[in-house]
Amino acid sequence: MLLVAVAAPGALARPAYFLADPITGYAIGGFDPVAFFVDGRPRMGETRLEYMWKGARWLFVNEGNRAAFEKAPEVYAPQFTGCGAYALAEGYATAGNPAIFAILDNRLYFFHTQVNRFLFLVEFETALADAQANAAKTGCVPRP
Repeated sequence: MLLVAVAAPGALARPAYFLADPITGYAIGGFDPVAFFVDGRPRMGETRLEYMWKGARWLFVNEGNRAAFEKAPEVYAPQFTGCGAYALAEGYATAGNPAIFAILDNRLYFFHTQVNRFLFLVEFETALADAQANAAKTGCVPRP
């Protein structure tokens, strides 16, 4: 189950941390965050390969991916806690869809739509700066 937090630009929503499913507690819909980098595609993790980090349950497709995440979770966790990067650049929060992603400068970004992904890639420098500026206002920043 993928959570969606949508708000008008003036009424920013606070999405769930790392878009954890409220019932299972799985981060990013149960997808393996390392698989995006290693396999170049989203892959559903297995419940037997779980790791707790920052209040969310992260799943992995194999022990190697879990070990890599345990060693450096900040490297593999999606930017903006999984919120849609282009929506943030526009000033509002949406849940990013793990099926619509990009890895830019060795960072994982999720997007709400393919159009949002395209626009973010075209306007990368500006869109990234705007998303970073809006992240704290929307709750799309990691907890310490």
